[in-house]
Amino acid sequence: MVTTAQAGYLTETSRFIDEDAEAGIFRVHRSAYRDESVFTAERDRIWGRCWLYLGHASEIPTPGDYKVRTIGGRELIFLRDTGGRIRAFLNSCPHRGTAICREPEGNAKRLRCFYHAWTFDTQGRLISLPGPEAYPTSSTFRERLGLRPVPQLEVLRDFVFICFDPDAADLASYLGEAADFIELVADHSEAGMRVTPGTQRYYSRANWKLGVENAMDGYHFAPSHSTFLDYLKQTGFTTSDVGGRGRILTNGHVVGIQNGHSGRVGFDWEPRFGEAERQRIEGNRQRLFDRLGDERASFIADYSRTLFMFPNLLLFDIEGISIRLMEPVAPDLTQISAFALAPADEPPEALDVRLKVLASFIGPGGLATPDDLEAQEAIQRAIVATAGSTAPGVDWNDVSRGMATEAEGGPLRTVDEGRVRAFWRHWASMVTAPTMNGAPR
Repeated sequence: MVTTAQAGYLTETSRFIDEDAEAGIFRVHRSAYRDESVFTAERDRIWGRCWLYLGHASEIPTPGDYKVRTIGGRELIFLRDTGGRIRAFLNSCPHRGTAICREPEGNAKRLRCFYHAWTFDTQGRLISLPGPEAYPTSSTFRERLGLRPVPQLEVLRDFVFICFDPDAADLASYLGEAADFIELVADHSEAGMRVTPGTQRYYSRANWKLGVENAMDGYHFAPSHSTFLDYLKQTGFTTSDVGGRGRILTNGHVVGIQNGHSGRVGFDWEPRFGEAERQRIEGNRQRLFDRLGDERASFIADYSRTLFMFPNLLLFDIEGISIRLMEPVAPDLTQISAFALAPADEPPEALDVRLKVLASFIGPGGLATPDDLEAQEAIQRAIVATAGSTAPGVDWNDVSRGMATEAEGGPLRTVDEGRVRAFWRHWASMVTAPTMNGAPR
């Protein structure tokens, strides 16, 4: 039992997590969602040390293309240099700290600071500055004052990841089984996958961890998304066996929990692409089976999947493919950037259907996302009501559904809260330490 007092004090983990497998109890202290000290610790111990999703290579297809993107509170230049290599630099001039790129995206052969006109090439090298005679002429001077690259950058099937910790293990070690969920998405098309133009960017007035919980929680689906379920019934789309193919998994199941990541397989309704697309889908399906073989092709074509990669990537492969990038702004504010991923050679008419279907459910104005945002924001508002309470159990959230099944080693169901518990266990292992202040006792 995690909450046992040791040598007269509670362990740091027990300040946030109360777990008793025998009693079937798992609780999270609400201060984890609202305290500034927790948010500060997360910035250092999670966002400063974990591998983080940065973007997709297709977003910067041409040499010189760049995007400015904030990851873990740090503004970065995500670019493809003139030689075609993908790089990421801190968006800060080494001279006096000015932001180098002030537009959200563009194409440039050189990056010039507007303040003092220091100029860098796309490899990050300082190539010119006004009044060079006032500076040392040695090459080490310019090497020392080049753009600052992120310590680590790796690319997996065009998914680009960074890590601010130079001593962190490599990406493959970090992802483990989660890598195959990314590989499955990349395998959709022989021509490769691309992020379609445009970004859906919106905010949740809630802690970022509530967004994670929501994405991993199948328990809320029926009560929260009743409008969407009613819509499916009215339009004739109901749960199905996708034409009798594959091994449909009732209500889905959870796979691959490690390092805080987890995946979900299942989601048993037929994609809403309509009869006009059926012939094209059958052709795509046959090519997929010819290329990948029955087992892997079936896993792509006959199942849907979601992946949470700890801490900032949500990958939805349901009726379309959506990449969600989460960026904590404050303890009670999260920015979400959503991108649609599609086969690089998909015809415009098929892409139009894909984007409409995707937006209708998990877009910010769709039939699901507004429900989810309202739930997250309602939780964030309400946890303030119990702040400072000393009454036993009042200032805790319960995450115990399915504890008995988990304790017996049974399969984790998506309607239970096993994925949420796995997330919190990993979160606590990273964030809690003797130096933490302001946590509940």
